[in-house]
Amino acid sequence: MKPSRALPRLALIPAAVLLACSAAHAQDSAPAAKKAKNLGTVIVTGTRADNRTESSSLTPVDVVSANLLKQTGTSELSTALARVIPSLTFPRPSAADTADSQRPAQLRGLSPDQVLVLVDGKRWHPGAIILTNGVLGRGSQAVDLNTIPIDAIDHIEVLRDGASAQYGSDAIAGVINIVLKKGAQGGDVSLSGGQYSAGDGRQWQGTANAGVPLGENGWARFTVQDGHQDYTNHAGPNRTRPQEGVTQRYGDPAVTDHNLMLNAQYDLSPAAQLYAFGHFGRRLTVSPAFFRNLSNANSVPALYPNGYLPLENADSTDRSLVVGIRGKTAGGWRWDVSGNYGGNRVSYATSNSLNRAYLNDFGTTPTRFHDGILDDAQQSLDMDVAKDLSVGWLPNDVTLAFGAEYLRQSYQIRAGDLPSYYTGTSGRSGGAQGFGGYQPVNAGSHARHDVAEYVSLETNLTDRLGTSLAVRHEDYSDFGNTTSGALAGRFDFTDHFALRGSASTGFRAPSLAQQFYSYTSSLYFGAGNSLGLPAGIYNTGLVSSTSPIAVLLGGEPLKPEKSRNLTFGAVWSPAEGLDLSADVYQIRIRDRITLSSTIPTTSPAVRDYLAANGIANTNFSGISYFTNAVDTRTRGIDLVASYLFDVGDGATLHSTVSYNYNQNRVTDVRPNPAVLDALGVSFRRIDRRDQYGLLADTTPRNKLIFNWLYTNGAWSLDSTLTRYGSFTSYNSTNAALDQKFDPKWVFDLALNYTLDRWAFTLGADNLFGAYPNRVIPANDNNGTLPYTVFSPFGFNGTYVYGKVRYSW
Repeated sequence: MKPSRALPRLALIPAAVLLACSAAHAQDSAPAAKKAKNLGTVIVTGTRADNRTESSSLTPVDVVSANLLKQTGTSELSTALARVIPSLTFPRPSAADTADSQRPAQLRGLSPDQVLVLVDGKRWHPGAIILTNGVLGRGSQAVDLNTIPIDAIDHIEVLRDGASAQYGSDAIAGVINIVLKKGAQGGDVSLSGGQYSAGDGRQWQGTANAGVPLGENGWARFTVQDGHQDYTNHAGPNRTRPQEGVTQRYGDPAVTDHNLMLNAQYDLSPAAQLYAFGHFGRRLTVSPAFFRNLSNANSVPALYPNGYLPLENADSTDRSLVVGIRGKTAGGWRWDVSGNYGGNRVSYATSNSLNRAYLNDFGTTPTRFHDGILDDAQQSLDMDVAKDLSVGWLPNDVTLAFGAEYLRQSYQIRAGDLPSYYTGTSGRSGGAQGFGGYQPVNAGSHARHDVAEYVSLETNLTDRLGTSLAVRHEDYSDFGNTTSGALAGRFDFTDHFALRGSASTGFRAPSLAQQFYSYTSSLYFGAGNSLGLPAGIYNTGLVSSTSPIAVLLGGEPLKPEKSRNLTFGAVWSPAEGLDLSADVYQIRIRDRITLSSTIPTTSPAVRDYLAANGIANTNFSGISYFTNAVDTRTRGIDLVASYLFDVGDGATLHSTVSYNYNQNRVTDVRPNPAVLDALGVSFRRIDRRDQYGLLADTTPRNKLIFNWLYTNGAWSLDSTLTRYGSFTSYNSTNAALDQKFDPKWVFDLALNYTLDRWAFTLGADNLFGAYPNRVIPANDNNGTLPYTVFSPFGFNGTYVYGKVRYSW
């Protein structure tokens, strides 16, 4: 396929469906075929006006209702969104340290931290974990969406456009705004459970959501969620030791989680409201490392006579609280002043393990280790003001909005216990096997602050032409100033057809974790690896780009990423009940922050150079650091058709076809640091796996979703057919070891029945048991890892579940 092709043949499928639907409506005049009209939901994302709806927005916004989230059958918010929005993907990494304990979501194939997450319009905090292994989202520190209970949500607004000029850092790919349930009325309790067709991954979840009045002037809503999931395992036997059977674990981790969400409001006066919402959650995750068999140099038969599988335990505590006052003056000024705190703390432990060096030096070793703690937090103060101004020479009011934000962010690494990282001088492998602890040299506490101001104007210049303009200035204490701007417009040719477009600039500040995280990890490097060593498990050091060893090997302070976004689209409602939209987009990102490929430190020239500069013992085979390594370009198209139809006899059919084609490409890679060339190091600033894969084609370029919801009285049938396009897994150095994976269709089906206040659901996700292609032998770790971690739908097979819900 030539890269210059603007649209693949697959795009003709949804386009043909859209045309067929519109033609059918144009010809349909039967009185019995009554269409149900959707007037549209008032949106608050991407606009400061208080009267914009989904159907009249200047930029593409998807509104996902709570009912639609629940119909997906999953208890994970990220998974639910990925089944509804084709431009959003939710990979399921495995055997990648604890990357699977806070799995990231991607929008338009960009980095998970290039999408901004808001809750009721307020910036939500990221998780403390930074993804450092070879998984999608590598190098990112993303928001953990799965901490937010689905039952606490009223709806979600997904802005598919850059929005740094409105909201600041991170909003390059778009914005996800989670709008919470409100009011004292109503509530429900539910219980769900299920398991996968292989008999593993059994899970259950209980939730309760209810509102209570606070006197006559207020209300509070509480959501409690509690659940557990057993691990799944799709590992294969080691073909070099088939007599041992399956010794590896490979799949979803074991997870136990608890969440509490609060949302409250109290009217201080007819013109002012006190509001607050917050969350507390705890998640315990157990993930496998690589199995150490008896031929492994780190086996100790006296402790583990059959070998051992180290288990990585992550204890994640999430907390947040937003408190504010908002109101409206007699003169029509809308104002909102709020304080926001959020943070995530992850405590690591490794069990079923040992420290070989500690055992050699002290004659004993723990089998469970406390590895250290990561802690990320943010605090902000926000002031937002808006007013609809009457301008005599314009036919409509102009919405003027302005505001300011003070944001403080902090990141901390605490060292583990001595046995978790002890190395000694014996030459034996040090640190806890599987996940060695954070060392005192890794530990540190870092903070920065930012002061931002913004102003925006929005109006309809005529009854058919709507426009908006926004500018935002930021001043960060670590890297300085940046300014973003956005211009959007929409022209309604008729009441049923409009064109819209936008142009914006944006940025993403380097996270504190990207600037200061450091760790020594044990990773599997396949054949043709960047270390120039045989396939195997090696220690590699991730260091701060401003640390002494990184500076000696070409590291530099990180700069913010800068973006330029262009979007152009059309919305069309050819008949009542039928809504169509198409949006093309381009996103150029300059100075994108990535994790460098591993710089080998085993050559005599490198070791002598480091020793001459005071670094004698690295305890690893290579290092990497974060760097502003590349420029990228993203191009694509979103197509959506929604069709709501009354089929007679009280039955309705709601059909949605949505499609995304997305192409990411690295357009420029910075030259290698001169010092590495001088040392004769075989190195590329980023390797093939990142340049062609993780930053480009390892996310499917296209995704097509058909959804049908048929309702007849107390019964409803919900079905979703999703086609994931092909993708390619790239080897770091050897093109012969690349592998292209075929497109796959995944079918989900759920049957629902309501009886008075009760609702019952029986469903199956991936009903026909689709799996990705098996990994080629050169990449499957001797057969133990038969499936790719890049599969957009995982590799767990069919999940069968049941739900019961009582509402009032």
